[in-house]
Amino acid sequence: MNKKITILLLFVSTMGFAQYSYRDGNRIGLSFGVSQTALFTNNFSTKPEMGFAGGLSVRGNYYNNWSMIYGMQFFSNNFSTESTLNQKIKYNLSGVQIRLLLSYNVIQDHVSIDFGPVLQINGKLKTESANDSKTIKGTLLKASQIEDISPISGNFYLGCSAGSKTIRAVIFYEYGFTNILNRLNKDSDLKPLNNGDKFKGNLGSINGQVIINL
Repeated sequence: MNKKITILLLFVSTMGFAQYSYRDGNRIGLSFGVSQTALFTNNFSTKPEMGFAGGLSVRGNYYNNWSMIYGMQFFSNNFSTESTLNQKIKYNLSGVQIRLLLSYNVIQDHVSIDFGPVLQINGKLKTESANDSKTIKGTLLKASQIEDISPISGNFYLGCSAGSKTIRAVIFYEYGFTNILNRLNKDSDLKPLNNGDKFKGNLGSINGQVIINL
């Protein structure tokens, strides 16, 4: 199902890029870079890990010093937790994001502050098969039992970009305002293994990227 949704989003976004490209003042950008992602939860201890992301965006003039940015990114984020034997269990989360941002041009064509909502479509959490049977420290949960997370989540984006019309450096932070672990609460067998607590977790990710405008 996630593959079908991704293909549909690719088609819609490609059509959108084509339409935008004919408008004066709009730019299509290719972006790529690294990320450091953390899962904020009280259910178990986690540590941030490095990942990467890349995608397409369209920046268009909106009003006076304001622009709008429509973008799509593919991401591969990582974070880790510990087993009862103090071994690191590393998780990978891959998916696609759709962004609709407002951008204030501090210095036209050179420096801007960007912010707005992000729709995120998630795959399952993945870890190495050797970790599947390991118990997450502080719980009775096996590492493989928390993989089936919520497939759709929402983030808030806040960032700054600087550079020229053709190349910009971007640093931004995204915070997940939805509970990405909420789907785990639907499995009543998991709650006793989680010390009787409900699952609640929010993603936070800091990213550094380069945008090349075509």
